[in-house]
Amino acid sequence: MLAAVISLGLSGLVFGGLLGFAATKFAVPVDEKAAAIREVLPGANCGGCGFAGCSGLADAISKGLAPVNKCPVGGPEVAAKIAAIMGVEADGGERQVAHVRCLGGCDRAVDRFEYKGIPDCLAASMVTNGGHKACTYGCLGFGTCVKACPFGALSMGPDGLPVVDREKCTGCGKCVAACPKGLMFLAPASKTVHIRCNNKDKAPVVRKVCKVGCIACGACARACPSQAITVADNLARIDYTKCTNCGTCVAKCPVKVIVDESRAADGERAVAAAGDQVVS
Repeated sequence: MLAAVISLGLSGLVFGGLLGFAATKFAVPVDEKAAAIREVLPGANCGGCGFAGCSGLADAISKGLAPVNKCPVGGPEVAAKIAAIMGVEADGGERQVAHVRCLGGCDRAVDRFEYKGIPDCLAASMVTNGGHKACTYGCLGFGTCVKACPFGALSMGPDGLPVVDREKCTGCGKCVAACPKGLMFLAPASKTVHIRCNNKDKAPVVRKVCKVGCIACGACARACPSQAITVADNLARIDYTKCTNCGTCVAKCPVKVIVDESRAADGERAVAAAGDQVVS
């Protein structure tokens, strides 16, 4: 009996020593910088940075595979803290805010048929050439982008279009990835003038399907003093690196599809006012 106890004890000592040696020999070194970066990241794990959560981003930054300002949720403040950990200068950049490239709500855009399927934009877009809307480029109104937003920055308005809460939006890009029509886009928070249309058809077709669709007339591009607007593929686009928010294009647009959010306390009221003006 005693011999068995002694034998068992010796075996435990031998195996314990082997395990201790293995733990030391094959130990994975801890990246102290990555650990410190994880501490300052917001922990939202939203994936807006393009990595698998905050841990993935922290590891990438510590290895020099991602910039210190890659976290859209943390913004310049977090970027500065990470830069200090990495011993580099931070380029915080400007905060990005999501916008909807469509004004064709339920009272402005024509429906081809009544959709009674799954209330999801991706599901609806698979039905008969892009969904129930006559404008195959427009918002389908089932709020897939709203469901994708991890910060509660999106809601559905009474006209069946998504409404963005600029204060809550972190620019993570989840809504951009979720929209099957590619209608959600990010723009610098300081830019208030936006073209709210994605229809690339010619003007006669646009007129038949939506009351507030871009007709590619080029009036905005000709009027812009900063040459920030171009028209290609029958659609006007703004270069935000050149745009000064002067609002000249807003006044010149004959279909009122260009909106200046700064002209109302709530940007969405400006959007509604623009659409109502055309409808009336």
